[in-house]
Amino acid sequence: MKNQDDDPYNENMDPINELSKFPLMHAIFGRRARRFGYGMEIPSGPLAYKSKHKALPLSELEQAVLIAAGTGVTGWNFGVPFGPDRPYEHAHYTHRLTGRTFPTAGGFGTPAMLYTDDKGTYITNTRDVEPSAITELGEDLANSTQSIMDVCRKHTTQLSNERLDLPAAPPHMLEPNLWMANTPGSTLFMPIGDASEQVLALLSMAISNGNIIMDDDMGTTAGNLKPFIESGLLNENKRTPLSVLHQMAYEANCSELAFMCHNMVLTLQAMGLGGLYFNGMNRWSILGAFEEQGINGMGFTFVRNEQWTVPNPVGLKGVYEALCPPWFSDMRTAVEAFVTRKFGPDGAYAHHSRGPWKESASIRKGITPYNDEFVDCLSEVAQYIYKKHGKFPGTFSTVVMNGFVQAVHLDTEFYDKYYQPGSYLSTHAEHMKVWH
Repeated sequence: MKNQDDDPYNENMDPINELSKFPLMHAIFGRRARRFGYGMEIPSGPLAYKSKHKALPLSELEQAVLIAAGTGVTGWNFGVPFGPDRPYEHAHYTHRLTGRTFPTAGGFGTPAMLYTDDKGTYITNTRDVEPSAITELGEDLANSTQSIMDVCRKHTTQLSNERLDLPAAPPHMLEPNLWMANTPGSTLFMPIGDASEQVLALLSMAISNGNIIMDDDMGTTAGNLKPFIESGLLNENKRTPLSVLHQMAYEANCSELAFMCHNMVLTLQAMGLGGLYFNGMNRWSILGAFEEQGINGMGFTFVRNEQWTVPNPVGLKGVYEALCPPWFSDMRTAVEAFVTRKFGPDGAYAHHSRGPWKESASIRKGITPYNDEFVDCLSEVAQYIYKKHGKFPGTFSTVVMNGFVQAVHLDTEFYDKYYQPGSYLSTHAEHMKVWH
């Protein structure tokens, strides 16, 4: 008879401790989209099935683990260590020195996590959490995971007491998702990114290295940049197309949000939860563009223009506001707020703050803030984009949302009935025993 101590699953185990032991490669190679959860029904076809179990919402602990995997703060990141524009200083490109469970371009770190369950809608916003909230991960992964979850809980705001009111019908949801997306018992996670901050950070990097931002639609500079060329801030021989910079920013946002989701999906395997990473839901519906039709969504603010096919989401008042109007009178004031976030009293390069380096104070003091000419140039380009397009960024939505993770309690009986052996992992088979 097998000794209980040799059994990887027993009734006395701590779920977080067991989670920390799950092999990474098992999660990677065991990853599948396992859609069918407790309380679900496929009404017809060769896989028609009605779950014998009532819908079972995720516990607070289960949600906290997934949120921590997706958007957790893990201490300090290492920054971008060098830039040729300031060869004798530490590079100034990093916007936040917050280490996270997912990578962000240049340490810009704009994403946050929206989610909904049977009890309401929520946002976990850790983008401006002081990195020292988590000192170091250390060897005790169970305790480290608990610390990361505590930070996420502290920075979670409940937005409503009801599940997201997303109709299971086009145009709000694609047909293949109608039977399973946002169903009772599920938790639906919806990461978002702030493209306004992403574009300003990329513009800062480009301008600091002498690049002239070109409006390749018009064949002219993006604003009156002649004074900055004459002063030597910008190099006549270095030109960056605005369309390329916009594309870089959108790709960076999408990549970051996808990394968050992939972390969560791998964690689903380790926890033994069902679910998947998917798209095919209308981000405008989710954020609140159809409020006048009685679909409240997440309650975001939208800017509308009769020349646009769809309105532009710019943030959630008092909770997650983008660096653009209507939160700011113009892009000059938005740029000033951006610079303050970076070099102000609470910014990444504040002299009093700690950091990842042994000599943090001296490194921070050696980083020169942007001067007035630089701020003028950045503001000129940003205002040009806003004036031309009526929004910032100019060619895609200010708040980016490109994919979702849904987590459910897996109905293994459905998979036993229709799929070959091995269709789910041992963690799925033992989930209720370990986590409940």
